[in-house]
Amino acid sequence: MTQPAMDLNSDLAESFGRWQLGDDAALLAIVTSANIACGYHAGDATVIRRACADAARHEVVVGAQVGYRDLAGFGRRFIDVPPAELTDDVLYQIAALDGLARISGTRVRYVKPHGALYNAIVHHEAQAAAVVEAVRTWDPDCAVLGLPGSQWLRRAAEAGLRTHREAFADRAYTPEGTLVSRREPGALLHDPQEIAERCVRIARGEPITAVDGSELLVEADSLCVHGDSPGAVRIAETVRDRLRAEGIALRPFTGGAPREGTPARLP
Repeated sequence: MTQPAMDLNSDLAESFGRWQLGDDAALLAIVTSANIACGYHAGDATVIRRACADAARHEVVVGAQVGYRDLAGFGRRFIDVPPAELTDDVLYQIAALDGLARISGTRVRYVKPHGALYNAIVHHEAQAAAVVEAVRTWDPDCAVLGLPGSQWLRRAAEAGLRTHREAFADRAYTPEGTLVSRREPGALLHDPQEIAERCVRIARGEPITAVDGSELLVEADSLCVHGDSPGAVRIAETVRDRLRAEGIALRPFTGGAPREGTPARLP
């Protein structure tokens, strides 16, 4: 019998200059896939290159976390970008990250939109098509990661791209399966044990509880722990340990061997 497996990803390289956010080194010792910022919503060249080098050292798969050109708003504000311009913006971000990844001994294997862009292309058909066109143009063999049922994944599949479904370990869900807005109470979950229990249920294909108390089935190939969440490292460690204790291997959704043991944290 094949051992059940799940990918664990995190948003990384979101510091900028002297402004520090998250603990990339610690998270890269835990996760199997890294959504690395590309400089538009967060990250600078030094931060991004360091994250790529650490990902390569830990054999963590690198993904491009593309977003709106919105450093001030951390990419969490919708921008009505014309589709052709959005395609170019996304191409620019993927190419920049892939350049830094390749000199670090790895490469971009998938694309995951960030923040407001991620949420917009759940329903915004023109922007979803624009991001798909960027990925297809850059590399038709590239995988994409997104919310189940989104226009983004539907259009990506129609374009022949490999699509993968994502669930969020530390975010509340609406009954419709979308994320509760960060502006709403209870949008973020903080208890590591509660989060880990929910992740086990998702990995087993069991329903979780939506924000209104109803049951919701979230099908996923990858679980996301936000790198900027308070206690992100502890949450990721707890999720990893609980999944393994339940016999669920940690394996990149893009393919590869399960991640074994607990690598030493980098200095």
